[in-house]
Parts: sequence; structure tokens; C-alpha cells
Amino acid sequence: MKQSGNHSSAETTMDTNKLPHRIQVVFRHADRVKPPVTLAEKVKTTAPSHLAAAFDELEKLIGLQDAKKMMYEIHALIRINKEREKHNLKLEKQVYHMVFKGNPGTGKTTVARLFGKIFKEMGILSKGHMIEVERADLVGEFIGHTAQKTRELIKKALGGILFIDEAYSLARGGEKDFGKEAIDCLTKALEDHGNEFICILAGYNDEMESFLELNPGLPSRFPIQLQFDDYTVDELMKIADLMAHGKEYQLSPGAREKLRNHLVRLRNDLFMMNFSNARYVRNAIEKAIRLQAVRLLSIGDLSREELITLQADDFVWPQS
Repeated sequence: MKQSGNHSSAETTMDTNKLPHRIQVVFRHADRVKPPVTLAEKVKTTAPSHLAAAFDELEKLIGLQDAKKMMYEIHALIRINKEREKHNLKLEKQVYHMVFKGNPGTGKTTVARLFGKIFKEMGILSKGHMIEVERADLVGEFIGHTAQKTRELIKKALGGILFIDEAYSLARGGEKDFGKEAIDCLTKALEDHGNEFICILAGYNDEMESFLELNPGLPSRFPIQLQFDDYTVDELMKIADLMAHGKEYQLSPGAREKLRNHLVRLRNDLFMMNFSNARYVRNAIEKAIRLQAVRLLSIGDLSREELITLQADDFVWPQS
């Protein structure tokens, strides 16, 4: 019997899917790795893991772009110095004493503490701890007492950071004030110890400018001067969210709107002097948490959502 020429492909060809010992090879293009673009990304790809982790902490801070950029520049300098050393070239050595200028709550103390950790990972500081002092910690009550107190604090700060808050207060008493003795003692220690410790002078903008002008030998010894600007309302809201989240709370939409409107009014108030920025937000969050607790006292069988949510009524200010 003559077979028809219209056999199906299943009858005339072998089903490749049923072939024994069949090997399937799939070619895929390798995912293209994006080269680092931002300075932060470049630093992260060239830093050891512990230093990269410290830089991550710095990068997560809201705002503070000048402070971040400066630390990235120092990292780059240290990396390039190592390459220059391979070629027997002169190494660039710099002094890292700093002046932080800005209103309260702009992150000066937080950044100083983190800088200590980063400088330790960079190998610039041996310990990376921070000693925070003010005028009362440095200035004594009789001749010679100030120098003794100042030297003791400098000794404690060796290997780390000596952070002098409201440093301008050391010059408020004039020529005969013991504060000048503290400045003279500190200046000598900067020369004697080099980068065995890093000194950071911090304070309000205008006061720090006047302080540096009255002490002409200081600016050259503190070559790095960082400006800590007031936070924008958007940045303050991000800070509020981070603070609430860190305490396992969240702001309701109504609470967010009320807090934002309040901050806008404060930032637009021409008579508001030395607004405390993140510190103000922290105080507002903590007060709201207390008021939420009072509000929830009369409610039985509380849900998790009720326990973690701050409502608009929990944010109260005298002018509200």
C-alpha cells in the first residue's frame, strides 16, 4: 500500500525532546556591572570592609554633604599616598584638626564621634574614641590649674578625638581669663603631638568666627573648617521618621502633616534664633510618645498598630 506523502512531522522526524543523553547549552550575556559613579560609591569600592562599613554609617546620616565629602577626600589621599610610596615619591602629610561651625542639632557631635571611628579604620588614630569637653572641663580656678586640667584631658584624648564644644567660650574672659591659658596649652599640645590626637573646635557660626579672629594662630592649626547648615524641612521629616522607627514607632499621615506644617512655620519665623534642628525634632518625638502613652491608658486590648502609631493629637506645642 502506497503511503501518503502528508505524514506529520511527528511521524517523519524524531522528537528532539525525547532524545536520550541530550545536552542543552544556554548562552547568557554576563550582567554588566555598573562602574561607580558617585564619590561615595568610588570610596566604597576601594575601602576595606571595616572602613566601608564606617562610611556606610556616615552616608546614612541625613544631609551633611560637606562632612561626607571631606572624609572621602581624606580616604582618597591615603590611598594615593600608598601608591606614591611604591614609586618612592614624597607622601602628602596633612593636619586633621578641625573647626565645626553651625547651630545646635545640626549633627556636629554625631559626626565628630563617627569621624573618630573612621580615622581609626584609616590608621590615622590608634583608638578612635572621643573625649567631649567644654570650658568648665578645661579652665581651672587658680594659676596653673588650667594647664594641668587641659593636659590631663589631652592625655585622655591621645589616640582619639578631643571635641571642645562651644570653644569660643574660652576667650570670653579677656586677656586675664584662665581660658586663654587653656588655649595656649592646647596650641602647644597640637605642635607636640601632631596627629596623635585630633582636636575639633565646635560652636555657633558667628561666635566661632570671632573666636578665630581673636586668636590669629588658631586658623592655621585647624586647616579643616566645616559648615553644618540648618536642616531643611524635608530633611527634618526624614530625621523624624528615622528617630520614630528606631524606637519602633511610626507617624500617622495626620501626624506627619501636623509636624511638617509646624516645622515650616518655625523655619519661616524671622525671629527664630539658633533653631535646634534635629534636637528639636527628637524632643518633639519623645513628647509625642509620652502623650500617646497617656492617650492609650484608657483603651483596653491594644493592637500592635495602636501601640506603634503616633497620631496628630500626640503632637502638641504651646502655639498650636
